Amino acid sequence: MTNTVVTERDFWGGPAPIVRRILRAFPVDDTIAFFRELGVALHEEADGKLFPDSNRARDVLDALIRETAASGAALLTSHRVTDVERTGDPPPPARDIRERRRGSPEPREGGTFRIVMPHGDLHARAVVLATGGQSLPKTGSDGGGFAIAQRLGHTLVPTTPALVPLLLDADDAVHQPLSGVSHDVEIAVWIDGRVATRLTGAILWTHFGVSGPVALNASRHWMRAHVDRRSARLTMNFHPGQSFDDVDARWNDRAREHPRATVQTSLAQTLPASVAAAIAGRLGIDGGVPLAHFPREDRRRLVRALVEWPLPVTGTRGYNYAEVTAGGIALDEIDPSTMESRVCPGLYLVGEILDVDGRIGGFNFQWAWSTAFVAGRALGGGAARA
Repeated sequence: MTNTVVTERDFWGGPAPIVRRILRAFPVDDTIAFFRELGVALHEEADGKLFPDSNRARDVLDALIRETAASGAALLTSHRVTDVERTGDPPPPARDIRERRRGSPEPREGGTFRIVMPHGDLHARAVVLATGGQSLPKTGSDGGGFAIAQRLGHTLVPTTPALVPLLLDADDAVHQPLSGVSHDVEIAVWIDGRVATRLTGAILWTHFGVSGPVALNASRHWMRAHVDRRSARLTMNFHPGQSFDDVDARWNDRAREHPRATVQTSLAQTLPASVAAAIAGRLGIDGGVPLAHFPREDRRRLVRALVEWPLPVTGTRGYNYAEVTAGGIALDEIDPSTMESRVCPGLYLVGEILDVDGRIGGFNFQWAWSTAFVAGRALGGGAARA
C-alpha cells in the first residue's frame, strides 16, 4: 500500500523537486489515516512495507468502491474510453462561481471535453487521466492513456518496462540450476563503462534469469540505458558493500586461521551451498582444495568473481510481468499544486501515466495516492485554500 518512509529519492524519472512537492501534499501518515477511516488498517513488514492487516488486496478495493458510492460519484464499469477530445469553452461551473465569491482567484479558462466510447459519449468540464502506464496490460493499463494525452498536446518520455524480471543468456550464466534460490547481493549498473548506481537487496534465481527486489530495481536502469542507446551491463557483488581488498583480506585471514578448511566450505559460510558450488564450478576451481594449498592466482580470481560477477542480461520479461512503467507524460507539463495540465487546461494527470517510477516496496502506490489527492483537492476547489 505504501512504505513507512517515502521521499523523492525513492523515485526516478521526472524532476525531484516536483516529486517532493507532490509527495509532501499527501504524505504517508495521511495515507495511513485515510485508509484507517475506510476500515483498512495497515501493518508494517520487512523494509518498511505497509500492508493491510487482512493481507487481502480485495479488501482495499472494496473499501475504495464503498467510499466512491458514499461520496455520490457514479462509477461506470465496462465503458471503454477510446479518446478524449476538446470541444469548446463553456461558462464556468457553479462551483467555480462559488469559489470566486469566497475570494478565490479567477479560474483558468478551459474547454469542455468529449469522452469518446463505443456505445455513447460523455461530456465533462474536467477530465482526470488515471489510466496507468503499460505494465500488466490485462488490467487495462495498456498505454491507451499515453495516446490520449499526446493527442491533447502532451510530450511522452519514451516508455519501458520497469520492476521487471531479467532474462539471462542461457549459455553464459549459472541461473538455471539455482532456480528458486534467494540471497542478498549488490548489483552495480554500468553505463558507458562507469558505475551509474549500486543497488542492494535480495536476488532470486529463476529458470529464465533473475528476479527479486534488487534485480527488479536494476531492470529500470538497464532498460532506460538501452532506450537512450547507451552501453549498459550489470555485475553482482555477493558481499554487498565490500571491495575486492576487503574480501581478499577475509580469505587470507581464514586461510591462516583454518588452513584445512576447503574452498567450498569457506564459500558456503556466506552463500547458499548451491550458489557456492555453482561459482566454483563455473570458474573451474576445485572446491575440495584446502585453503592452505589454494593458489594465490586462483584465490584472487575467485575474489574478483565474488565482487564483480557478470550478469549477462539479454532482455526482460516485458510489460506482462512488469510492476510499473518507466517513462510517461513529462512531469514538467503539469502543475504540481493541482496536477492540472499546463498545455490543456481542464485536463489532470495522476499516477503511473506520468514520467515517475519508484523502486519496489510500496512507493509507486504512494505516488498514486499523493497525485490523486492533489488532483482531487483541486477539483474540489481546495487548491487555493490548502
